[in-house]
Amino acid sequence: MLHWVQYIRGYVTIKVWGYSTERLLNLCGNHNILVWDIVNHGEYDTMNISVRGFFALKPLLKKTGTRAAVLGKYGLPFFMSKMQKRKVFVAGLLCCLVFWMLTARYIWNIEIEGNYVLTDDVLLDYLEENKIHVSMKKNELQIEELEKALREKYDVITWTSVQLKGTTLLISIKENEMPVYEQNDQTDTEKGTDLIAARSGTVSYIITRSGVPQVALGDTVEKGDVLVSGAVPVYNEDTTVRKYQFTESDADILLRYTESVSVKRDILYEEKKYSGRQKKMVMFGINDKEWNIRLGKIPYDEYDISGEKKQVRLLDRLYLPLFYGTKTIQEYEMVRQKYTEEEMNAAMQEEWNKIISTLEEKGVQITEKNVTIKKNDDNWVLNAHMQLEEAAVQSVPTETEPVVADETAEEEEPE
Repeated sequence: MLHWVQYIRGYVTIKVWGYSTERLLNLCGNHNILVWDIVNHGEYDTMNISVRGFFALKPLLKKTGTRAAVLGKYGLPFFMSKMQKRKVFVAGLLCCLVFWMLTARYIWNIEIEGNYVLTDDVLLDYLEENKIHVSMKKNELQIEELEKALREKYDVITWTSVQLKGTTLLISIKENEMPVYEQNDQTDTEKGTDLIAARSGTVSYIITRSGVPQVALGDTVEKGDVLVSGAVPVYNEDTTVRKYQFTESDADILLRYTESVSVKRDILYEEKKYSGRQKKMVMFGINDKEWNIRLGKIPYDEYDISGEKKQVRLLDRLYLPLFYGTKTIQEYEMVRQKYTEEEMNAAMQEEWNKIISTLEEKGVQITEKNVTIKKNDDNWVLNAHMQLEEAAVQSVPTETEPVVADETAEEEEPE
């Protein structure tokens, strides 16, 4: 605290030498002149003294036969004196402070942490749809509503925390390790559900746990056919249906079908060949606007531009809407190349692996396959004829209507 008081009032560092510096220090104490940080250097002493004390020191120096010289001036009064001579600097400093105060009212960075299942792009798109974005005012953000909206929108999110730190919107989430996915809202479980074929094929496997199977092993079905009905009939003694008990159909069903795929790859291709000639340019931006500074026009017909831009950050999470960086312009020309036979074999194998990977992601199994590769002068063609098997079933509300009981009865005539 004392240091700040001394800085505000101002002080100087002086060098004292002469006949009796000890007597001078004693007189300073008698006249309430504060000195501190006294260091003896043999032939002279150095010390700090307030501005007021320095002006009161003159008669004491004369009385003790000592001399003093100023080594340094410190504190707010000297700083303000220097600033009066630098009006442009002061004006710029004030403008920077005003700019800082204005930009601190906005959000200039969004950070998301704790997400693994949900990607940053998915969450940022959702925020954008709800008008939460970079450059929005802080007072327009409803933190509690945003936390609640995120939990309601995504079942995988079990906990959310939204904080404003500087000009950064920090969103922390915690995801459920075993997410529960929402069922089809159109499914009416009170009326029951049917399992229908999602594609045409032959039933190769069926085990029914609930519901009434409408097909058997080896039957051929078309897309939309009912495989298992959720309407369980209850019969009268005369084998007529008295009513239906509706249930949610549950079964393991596999459909087998054939599919052919053809992929063609050209032997010739174009490749970028860089000449090694390049130019640098500087970029800077404000919010979503960007400017590039370079010397002269770009002298290349075909070129790539690559670079990196950084956002100005004053503190840990105090970002400003200012960007800077450098970009590199690289010249290239398109050169026609030809794949070797080894490269074409590897390319065809890669295409086949993509087909297998796509089918596996959909839960489709390949039971039989016939793959051939035809080599032409200009291209290679991969033909694959496959027999596939998958659980291509879909749950829909049952269309079976309840049986309406006939409540009319014939009245008996009196005898």
